[in-house]
Amino acid sequence: MKDAMRAKDSARLGAIRLLQAAIKQREVDERIELTDADVIAAIEKMLKQRRDSIAAFESAGRTDLADIEKFEVSVLQTYMPQQLSEEAINQIITQVIADTCAQGAKDMGKVVGLVKPLVAGVADMGKVSALIKARLS
Repeated sequence: MKDAMRAKDSARLGAIRLLQAAIKQREVDERIELTDADVIAAIEKMLKQRRDSIAAFESAGRTDLADIEKFEVSVLQTYMPQQLSEEAINQIITQVIADTCAQGAKDMGKVVGLVKPLVAGVADMGKVSALIKARLS
């Protein structure tokens, strides 16, 4: 935040302040101090909101607003842990499918339920779900 202030980068500073406000709001609402996992979950939620907004703005032809949201996504991504590669995700999915003896699409919920805690914060769950669905169908 201080670097953004010193560089007079108001767009980056605004995105960082939004993140801090979201974290502080959750701490105040729930009367707890957030753990690292909780902070990552808050960032993921903000990223999902921004991606939804980008899609809505682009479909409405508002590229100026979509560009602002894209910049905020890039700033928020810097605070996320290193993402797993698709190969690593596939290895985890393969292991869980083997452990659960999942047969088809009817077992997708069970597989997703076991994979989600393993990749939380280090993989996009939409992408993971698509990979699981492709593997089970």
